[in-house]
Amino acid sequence: MRALSFGAVAQAYERYRPGYPAELYDLVTGHAAGPVGSALEIGAGTGKATRLFAGRGVAVTATDPDEDMLAELRRHVPATVETVLAAFEQLRTDTTYDLVFAAAALHWTNPDGRWPRIAAWLRPGGVFASFGGPFQPADPAVEALVRAARAPLLERDDIPSPDGTPPEEAMQWPGTELLRSACFTAVRQVVIERRVTMGAADYVGHLSTVSAYLELPAPAREQVYRRIERVLPPAVELNADIIVHLARRTAVPAH
Repeated sequence: MRALSFGAVAQAYERYRPGYPAELYDLVTGHAAGPVGSALEIGAGTGKATRLFAGRGVAVTATDPDEDMLAELRRHVPATVETVLAAFEQLRTDTTYDLVFAAAALHWTNPDGRWPRIAAWLRPGGVFASFGGPFQPADPAVEALVRAARAPLLERDDIPSPDGTPPEEAMQWPGTELLRSACFTAVRQVVIERRVTMGAADYVGHLSTVSAYLELPAPAREQVYRRIERVLPPAVELNADIIVHLARRTAVPAH
């Protein structure tokens, strides 16, 4: 299962994946109808997003189906963070929060009943946030070289839109689904522009945390890393924009 392929590279995930800026915290909490004091995180990984919210006083319950990822997370987040070893579909829905969020993880969840399940965790007016985005060479010429280098072993390394939304559409997934859900209102998509510069070896290190590469047999995986590193410049400027989707839980209907 692709979603459970990350534990073996938990330390690399922590080393090579960037954290999140304070601007994201302000954007997410500002979308809620009231104060954000508690949060449930779906697919927390090594806690890159966890520490953004927990470090500002939010009581975060961080969940992940991979114990190795949670073990790495515990080394980097405040002791106040509660951790739960469970997949999205296994989590109980008897506790509510001011915020539910997923950082580059929502696409791993089962679409059946996804939105009512998330809504059940949110207090009315609470905010749901999903964020992630591309992490690829900003120079089209370098991107083309990388694509050609990996092509014999790996056709593509991204994850297609879960609902088939074309990349040229203004509203991307999961905003497209949130707009159709009766559980949510005030759906918004925001892009936080970001550029990151890495050395060639570190960029390949980042690729070693991407599920498409992790699924390759070990010999092919090492070969594709070598092929890519050979075509990279010493410093690689990367497009690392953060695409944020926000929505508020609708008011509970009166009975």
